[in-house]
Amino acid sequence: MIKLMRFILPFAILTCLFAGDTVIPGQDTVLQIDPAQTTVEFVLGDVLHTVHGTFQLKRGNIRFDVVSGKAAGELVVDAASGASGSKARDRRMNEHVLESEKYPDIVFRPDRLEGKLAMQGPSQVQLHGMFAIHGAEHEVTLPFDVVANDGQFTATTSFLVPYVKWGMKNPSTLILRVNDKVKIDIRTVARR
Repeated sequence: MIKLMRFILPFAILTCLFAGDTVIPGQDTVLQIDPAQTTVEFVLGDVLHTVHGTFQLKRGNIRFDVVSGKAAGELVVDAASGASGSKARDRRMNEHVLESEKYPDIVFRPDRLEGKLAMQGPSQVQLHGMFAIHGAEHEVTLPFDVVANDGQFTATTSFLVPYVKWGMKNPSTLILRVNDKVKIDIRTVARR
């Protein structure tokens, strides 16, 4: 029996170490998000047309435990970087809706990963956490489609921000009426 164990134990350990998608239980996985390879786009519908724009990611990292699902880190977007192609509209957005001088950052802080993140190939996960905007935090769960390839993770998500419900001003005028929710689309690349 002892001879058999001496043969099987090293083989079992080597199998675990060289398995492509195996992570040692309890080990944190840290993903550093590349702002240069991240797009944060917004879409806001109004009566006459749909407004498209972008924001810039300042920095981002996510740490999670693959066994427990506990997560930490943050994605920080520059609130003043909002650009829709109209300087007047962007000024109104920054001064009256986002109040970006007073609230310069839009931050998502994950606390839980739901689903299994594949270390190679596609997977779908959800990141639960707090979304801080305009001086308040809101509990959200963001769905992510992820493709992993040799330690690089490309992730996309889309979600709605009910900005009026969350205490921001609706920029509608007597003539121009806009939706009370804005759609956010994020595409990012992260590395282990």
